[in-house]
Amino acid sequence: MENNSKKYYFYVLYCADQTLYGGFTTNLKQRERAHNLGKGAKYTRPQKRRPVKIIYFETYSDKSTALKAEYAFKHQKRSAKISFLRAHGVKI
Repeated sequence: MENNSKKYYFYVLYCADQTLYGGFTTNLKQRERAHNLGKGAKYTRPQKRRPVKIIYFETYSDKSTALKAEYAFKHQKRSAKISFLRAHGVKI
């Protein structure tokens, strides 16, 4: 029987070098900690990108939809990413 209470997250990090990173996880706090320890995605491993902070996230009930949101965000120009975040109330 599938656990319908599991949550999947698409999240956006604001990095120390002022770049943005979109990712996917099932545990936001743990994932942010991993990024800040240099054990997250290859993108956030360089010291110049850390510390990072989760500035936005969306919650999904299925993995596929969360991964599609991540993919859509990652494949935009920076200006479109900023517009997306502003439209969702995030100030950069």
